[in-house]
Amino acid sequence: MIRAYINRTALRPCPPSFSVPGTELFLKMENEQRTGSFKIRGALNKMSSLTDSEKARGVVASSAGNHAQGVALAAKMLGVKATIVMPVNAPIVKINATKNFGASVILKGEFYDEAYAHALELEKSQNFVFVHPFEDARIIAGQGTIGLELLEDISDLDSVVVPIGGGGLISGIATAVKALRPSCKVYGVVSNQAPGMMTKYKGGTSPAAPMRIATIAEGIAVKNPSAKMLDTYIKRLVDDIVEVSDDEIAKAVVFLLEKGKTLVEGSGAAGMAAVMQGRFNLGKKSCVLLCGGNIDLNIISKVIERGQRNEHRLARIAVVVDDLPGNLYRLTGIFADLRANILEVYHDRVSPELGLRETRIDFLVETSSEEHIQQIHAALKTLGCRILSHN
Repeated sequence: MIRAYINRTALRPCPPSFSVPGTELFLKMENEQRTGSFKIRGALNKMSSLTDSEKARGVVASSAGNHAQGVALAAKMLGVKATIVMPVNAPIVKINATKNFGASVILKGEFYDEAYAHALELEKSQNFVFVHPFEDARIIAGQGTIGLELLEDISDLDSVVVPIGGGGLISGIATAVKALRPSCKVYGVVSNQAPGMMTKYKGGTSPAAPMRIATIAEGIAVKNPSAKMLDTYIKRLVDDIVEVSDDEIAKAVVFLLEKGKTLVEGSGAAGMAAVMQGRFNLGKKSCVLLCGGNIDLNIISKVIERGQRNEHRLARIAVVVDDLPGNLYRLTGIFADLRANILEVYHDRVSPELGLRETRIDFLVETSSEEHIQQIHAALKTLGCRILSHN
């Protein structure tokens, strides 16, 4: 039903600069799918099944961004009016893309769950058809076409690693994969800022959800996991779930950009982050799903800086020195001698913690390793600098 409208995305070997001993690792490039994520699969499958009268009513959906674009494009293809409710902090790139596909966008709430509640209100008050991002058998089946493609390409696949937000993606893939190859492991990955699905999967009780979730993986930042998805699909079909941090995700985004020559958003890189941390027993052949590439341009530089800092290729070094002529020249000479490229310099002479004859100087420098940073520290101390921090 949807084959003619979607891309059969590429399956590529993982860049050779990262490897897992004994495992042939592949990447499923759903970040190159239409609308930049897998979501068009489920949205189109669901909306193609609507009756003419349902299409005439129009549809409403809630989304942090990728489901929004999938529904908006599917609606445009099918000639259906679409209204999308998105959190106010959804990435601008996703908001604008949704509007460009012709949907009406309403910004409501700090996080997805509030946007979802408002969309349900509109379903009742406006008589819209609600297109759920994951709790819908047709949505799940649409996402499951990824699993079918994977096994057509790698019939002896041993494992697949999938990010988890609401759970529709992993449920669809797991349903398809386990039906055709029961021995294939299906692994899930959540953000440690929204670990509820993992916690409940492992039998724990989720702590009270924070008022606001701050993560670069906003696409999988679901505060309250769906009990229906957990009980119907995930507990039955998924072999393990782990969590990853923003630092680990940033490292994966930088790796994929630099070595894989592909742009992946935070939620899309969560699976790769878990694999890079060695969280799973992958078997001989494994695939990591890169499920989205719609990263906000305003955050790319921050993610790259965070990833580089984690790799010790970038350092912020703050020092306090006597406020005397020539000291800045001597400090920059140390960086030059040790071949550390200075990107930024910030001078502070007025902070209350400084002495009257002291100044604080913050440097952002390109480095090559933690050892290189320590060499810089040692050299700065020979000038009598007081080092406040580096990260």
